[in-house]
Amino acid sequence: MPENSERFVDVKEFISSIRIDIRYCTTNNFVGSRIDGYDGPKCLLTREAAEALKKVQEELVQKGLSLKIFDAYRPLRAIAHFARWAKDPSDQKMKSENYPSTNKEDLFRDGYISPKSGHSRGSTVDLTLVDLKTDQELDMGTSFDFFDPLSDTDNSRITKTHHENRMTLKSVMERHGFESLKREWWHFTLRNEPYPGTYFDFKIE
Repeated sequence: MPENSERFVDVKEFISSIRIDIRYCTTNNFVGSRIDGYDGPKCLLTREAAEALKKVQEELVQKGLSLKIFDAYRPLRAIAHFARWAKDPSDQKMKSENYPSTNKEDLFRDGYISPKSGHSRGSTVDLTLVDLKTDQELDMGTSFDFFDPLSDTDNSRITKTHHENRMTLKSVMERHGFESLKREWWHFTLRNEPYPGTYFDFKIE
């Protein structure tokens, strides 16, 4: 853990009602294998981001919804793993699921993968909404990490229901201090993040 590691919290312990599905600790992700640095399915965030997310969850629960987190803090070594994968043109096993209309070698150029990710600063989170009655994710029009213009939050080709679901997520996150990423409906960063210039590389264990 980094210096001042007490400022990072285990989100599931901090917000007990939240759903967690840490994809990069599994093979169910755009690479198709567990990612370096994800040695356990924990969800870590800075305390400030977790406190803001707790307010989001409290509001959503009153409406019969819950957050479901796919990724939060991401070690730098995970970004390096993404870069190695992107340079291997022979590995296309997840193309049909995650980037069917995008060339793998263009993922960095198009901004779907970044040489430096805000996730490594500890206050960025990828998530969706779950209906508490059915325990099913709301239909957002694409899956998480679907590298395609359809994942743009305001894409004009998605249905009214998809747009409404995305706006429900976006509006509640923004009310509690998060900023959305236009290209990815699931991606949010705490506006006043505590480590804006620091990129961490401790493992998630």
